Amino acid sequence: MNGSRIAAVGHYQPAKVLTNEDLAGLVDTSDEWIRSRVGIRTRHIAGPDEPVDELAAHAAAKALAAAGLSPADIDLVLVATSTAIDRSPNMAARVANRLGIPQAATMDLNVVCAGFTHALATADHAVRAGGASRVLVIGADKMSEVADWSDRTTCVLVGDGAGAAVVEAAGEPGIGPVLWGSVPEMGNAVRIEGTPPRFAQEGQSVYRWATTQLPPIARRACERAGLEPADLAGVVLHQANLRIIEPLAEKIGAVNAVVARDVTDSGNTSAASIPLAFSKLIEQGAVATGDPVLLFGFGGNLSYAGQVVRCP
Repeated sequence: MNGSRIAAVGHYQPAKVLTNEDLAGLVDTSDEWIRSRVGIRTRHIAGPDEPVDELAAHAAAKALAAAGLSPADIDLVLVATSTAIDRSPNMAARVANRLGIPQAATMDLNVVCAGFTHALATADHAVRAGGASRVLVIGADKMSEVADWSDRTTCVLVGDGAGAAVVEAAGEPGIGPVLWGSVPEMGNAVRIEGTPPRFAQEGQSVYRWATTQLPPIARRACERAGLEPADLAGVVLHQANLRIIEPLAEKIGAVNAVVARDVTDSGNTSAASIPLAFSKLIEQGAVATGDPVLLFGFGGNLSYAGQVVRCP
């Protein structure tokens, strides 16, 4: 085996839906104000009895079922999250325990909104290096727990959810080389900090950085996979804001691709946003088995990571 591939995906969102009209009863905002600025209509919100690892486990169980695998087939669990309140056990260990995965290595990655694509690259590297045979890669966040519900500039953005992928060895690479990096000197532009932790950001700085600096980086990720942007069947960017997603997708040059716009229904779910949106595109039949899709995460720490994958 000289590569890895995504064997299956799955996603999960809490049942409670919070609309823009609901938010207008909490803060000084309106449906028109929110839609015109970020493009979000609804978001799913987890209850106090729905911790992050429960969201993650639901999504992971769906991915395992879609792959036709049992928990015992997994030997590495990676969870990308930035909303783990407790230090230990980590989210990956909690998920492994919920699913009954025996003896797997368990690790969390905190790269905020770019967490899933970092974790996917880590899984690809582990499989190709012989360190793992099948990896459960999960992005899960409960952003409602770190939101300031009195701040209309940030609370309207967030949602909760999880997405997962099963990565396994393959004769032909189904996960392209990752292109990743960061801008540490601008790291304070997106923050989850304090006691209790609260999400805050410098929206205009993030918008300018994403729409001007990231397009050439995303195109280089395509180059590493040996493809032109026009060859892509789909583009799944971090679902931060429709006003970022649409110009960024256009500047990448993926003229023939379906562009994920799940942010309109799910809000910004941080590390969950890419696997959530990707899983939904596959479920809806918007992309087909074998199609090349660019996954590109960006945001917290002003980090980024992207790779072209083949749809399961």
